[in-house]
Amino acid sequence: MCHGNICRSPMAEFILKAMVRARGVEDRYLIESAAVSDEEIGNGIYPPARRCLNQHGVRFDTHKTARRITPADYGRFDRIICMDRSNLRWLEHIIPDDPENKIHLMMSYTGHARDVADPWYTGDFEQTFQDILEACTCMLDCRTDN
Repeated sequence: MCHGNICRSPMAEFILKAMVRARGVEDRYLIESAAVSDEEIGNGIYPPARRCLNQHGVRFDTHKTARRITPADYGRFDRIICMDRSNLRWLEHIIPDDPENKIHLMMSYTGHARDVADPWYTGDFEQTFQDILEACTCMLDCRTDN
């Protein structure tokens, strides 16, 4: 999850999908991305994010459009992963309780509970890609069922 669901979270969605496909475990995962705001609803992946995924050979759905997370998503997913602390604060208005400890910061899987920098502001899509790749690798490697 990220603010608008056009940069970081769709990058994470398709990076993680590629990784589980490469490991032969894609049937064990339901992976989707979403936004905490409704500012970009219906818009596609931001072109520089698309270019970064293409440069790394990560396939993505060209028809992917931004959607907002809903309270029902808490029941649909085992984990809800936020790109930054701001996303966590916004999420508290949508999903106020986390009794099953499903909500996490993306970089917490690396042992560093820092934010994934927002390339919308930094312009550094490559650094965002590398952060997400590292976090997804750590997340999958810590799983015992893959």
